[in-house]
Amino acid sequence: MTEQLPGRATSHSRVTLSRIMTAIDVNLYGTVHGGVLMKFVDDVAGASAARHSGGTAVTAAIDEIVFVEPVRVGDLVHAYAQVNWTGSSSMEVGVKVVAERWDVVPNEPVTVATAYLVFVAVDVAGHPRGVPPVLPEDVEDKRRFREALIRREHRLARRAAIQRARADQEKAE
Repeated sequence: MTEQLPGRATSHSRVTLSRIMTAIDVNLYGTVHGGVLMKFVDDVAGASAARHSGGTAVTAAIDEIVFVEPVRVGDLVHAYAQVNWTGSSSMEVGVKVVAERWDVVPNEPVTVATAYLVFVAVDVAGHPRGVPPVLPEDVEDKRRFREALIRREHRLARRAAIQRARADQEKAE
């Protein structure tokens, strides 16, 4: 039987990464390439998952990523992440990405992307290891926790439906 780890507050997992977007980050349309933002999101989410779990955590799934506004060269971009939910070895990490436009005054941050990623904590051999439960601290954290459960249920239901469809197809062939 596995030992129950002591819980960690949501605030323990909060991480912020920031960077200025440059000309090497652009796509053919002159805005920052979505893949650059996806890597940035994965980096900050990974740091959050590692902080919460106390060690290595690997990306298991990107549940959702939404690009809200384009990011431009010169924008100072901040990615904020926190663990929203934990299972026995997995964690959902929520990420919000905002940009400070360099050429706009007043310089109010603009939300440019949001994402939800699933990480699994692993040991040195790469096997799943236990993670501390997340302890939501306020109303917003509790909302995030509840919504993470909904996303998890949908992930599991989708996986089961696909497996049933494949099994049905194999029987039909």
